[in-house]
Order: sequence, then structure tokens, then C-alpha cells
Amino acid sequence: MLMLTDQQHRRAVLLLAGFHILIICASNYLVQLPFQIFGLHTTWGALSFPFVYLATDLTVRIFGQRAARKIIFQAMFPALVVSYVIGVLFHNGQFQELNTLATFNSFVFRIALASFAAYLVGQLMDIKVFARIRRDCAWWVAPSASTLAGNLIDTLMFFSVAFYASSDAFMAANWPEIAAVDYSFKLMVSLGLFLPAYGVLLKVLQERILQVSSTHQLT
Repeated sequence: MLMLTDQQHRRAVLLLAGFHILIICASNYLVQLPFQIFGLHTTWGALSFPFVYLATDLTVRIFGQRAARKIIFQAMFPALVVSYVIGVLFHNGQFQELNTLATFNSFVFRIALASFAAYLVGQLMDIKVFARIRRDCAWWVAPSASTLAGNLIDTLMFFSVAFYASSDAFMAANWPEIAAVDYSFKLMVSLGLFLPAYGVLLKVLQERILQVSSTHQLT
């Protein structure tokens, strides 16, 4: 783990929590936009959400489990609120009137709530698996295993809570298929782009965090 000052640590936590919130909100919007590939139903959210696991694994590697859990607890409530607002304003991918916020949207709230629960359980599972495996294996084994486990729990929880017996007839009828394809896409994105993205993000995070120390020394 990096040895950081309190200022650097706070900056790192805020940066990573912001990244988590951004990906969660984007994914909750994109999950409302289904598409087909090879005749199978999935959503665009499958292509964006895996980067949350990438950020979590980087956090555990650089700062340890405690900081990773702190980031998750800081991100989950803002992400729930922002996800609901975005989901209402951009329902089905189209901008709605601002006055739609005045009426409670149970469909969008279920998506936001499902994302909240799935994110919390999936990320805590990811941290536990990553931290346990990384001690005795090559560097790439832990993030790969944690991604497999975390994404599985996250996907099952999210789609079952959000779309089981949903008012959206299409999602209610097709969520098991969409969840299975969604999980497959998450694994393809996570594992296919994992190594280069992991290296790039690790370098960027280290530079952004450590630049605070250099700036402080010059002032």
C-alpha cells in the first residue's frame, strides 16, 4: 500500500467515491436501454458497470480494505439519490420535463434501490475475495476472481429486485435472459479490458494523489 498523508488519503477517497457514483448513475441510465446481440437481450449498462469493480480492486491494492469499504459507504447514498433523479429525468433514454420529479416514480425507484442493494453486497463481496486471494497468488488472479464473484452477486440481485414482476412487461418477461447475457458481457468487458485499464488507472491514480504532496511542498 502507498504511504500517504492525511490530505492525500482524503483526496484519494473523494476521487474514487466520485468515480463510483459516476459509473453507478451512468449504468442505471444505460440499463434502461436494451439491445440485442446474436438474438440475445442485454442492456448498455453491462458495458459500463464493470469499471466499478476495477476501481474497487485498485482501491484495495493501493489503500487496503478499510479505505475501500469507506468509499463504498460514502458513494452508495448519493448514488441512490442521483440515480433516481437521472432515471426520472431521462426515463427510457428520453429527457422528461422537470416537473416529473414532483411525482414519485416507483419503476425508477426500484431500479435505483436494486442498484443500491446490489452495489453494496457485490462490492463488499469483491473486497473480501480480492483481499483474501491477493496474498498468495499472482497479481492478476485476485482481481479476476473478485470480479467473477462480485459481478455474479451484483447481477442476480439487481435484476431480480429491479424487474421481477415489474410494471415493464418486457423487462418482467425477459430479465433472467437479460441478466445472464448482462453477466457474460460484464465478464468480457472486465477480463478483456482488465489488464490495460488496471495499469492505466493505477498510474493515473498514483499521479493524481501524489501531486498534492508536490504542490504542498512548493507552497
